[in-house]
Amino acid sequence: MKNSLFTLAILATLVACNQNTDKKGALEKLKTERDVLNTTISKLESEVNPNQQKPDKAVNVNVKKLETSTFLHFVEIQGVVDGDQNVSVSPQMAGVVTNVFVKEGSIVKKGQILATLDAQVLKQTVEEVKTQLDLAAIIYEKQKNLWDKKIGSEVQYLQSKSGKESLERRIKTLQEQIEMANVVSPISGSVESVPLRVGQLASPGQPTSAIRVINMSSAKVSGEISENFASRIKNGNQAFVRFPDLGQEIETKLSFTSRFIDPSNRTFKVECRFSTKEVELRANMIAYIKIKDYTNESSLILPANIIQSNQDGKFVYAIAKNGDKVTAVRRKITTGMEYNGESEITSGLTAGDQVITAGYQNLKEGSTVIF
Repeated sequence: MKNSLFTLAILATLVACNQNTDKKGALEKLKTERDVLNTTISKLESEVNPNQQKPDKAVNVNVKKLETSTFLHFVEIQGVVDGDQNVSVSPQMAGVVTNVFVKEGSIVKKGQILATLDAQVLKQTVEEVKTQLDLAAIIYEKQKNLWDKKIGSEVQYLQSKSGKESLERRIKTLQEQIEMANVVSPISGSVESVPLRVGQLASPGQPTSAIRVINMSSAKVSGEISENFASRIKNGNQAFVRFPDLGQEIETKLSFTSRFIDPSNRTFKVECRFSTKEVELRANMIAYIKIKDYTNESSLILPANIIQSNQDGKFVYAIAKNGDKVTAVRRKITTGMEYNGESEITSGLTAGDQVITAGYQNLKEGSTVIF
């Protein structure tokens, strides 16, 4: 009895599954037939009424009314900070370092001696020449007295005079050489590096023999800009200098634009100078210079991303009203400068035009729109 009931249950389940399968198959078949009919109907309608157009479905759009405003264009470059006075002071002669009077961080004044070299041999030579000069001076005085009395020859007088003056010039030269043994700061500022050590052999122009002195009371930021901007970048252009490490920005002007274009990269140098009272800077710090090179105080401006292009040029969609119906109309335009995602419109639009700024992707000429 139990086996019979189990067999009946299985049969009932199979019958229900077959019925569901038949229904799904029938549904899919009907859908296919419907698609074929719709395609056939559309084809016949287009053949019977070729001029009949389907009513457009209105497209939701956003619209901007154009008004004249000021368009600004900037050129942005990376620059490097430096002190207005940044010098590397090395000895003017070779010699052994005998004294170093400063260290990193020392504040020095213009003309202050930073270090000295061994000049003992020169000093001894000066003393020897002074002895010779004393004798030459006595001989000269005697020859002069004799010549004043018309005794002796003029040649002897002139030789004694020449010998004395020659020794005087030699002493002056030696004293100047002794002065060259002093490493003297040409500016006032702070000492940033002192590689010199007592006993070291120092030489002119060697990095290991140079003491760096920087005056940061005023600073400059310099950078290089492409020659494409040569006609618009001039001294006095407004500029903004941003220091990313400090999170600060200052407004200034270009103080220098080079007249020389580097042939290796086709760029020229620009500089901004400014006071460091408002910001604490360090030499070789990275900065970004934003230079204003173009201004149009009466310009029409549109977001650059809504401007489209085809084989005929650039265009945007504006709206046109015909009674209660509002449609999209394609307006061919020309653009000028572009900056920060905005474009200057030079022709094709006028103030008061309403331009579609969103939803334009699905539009064509004459599409019905709502906003």
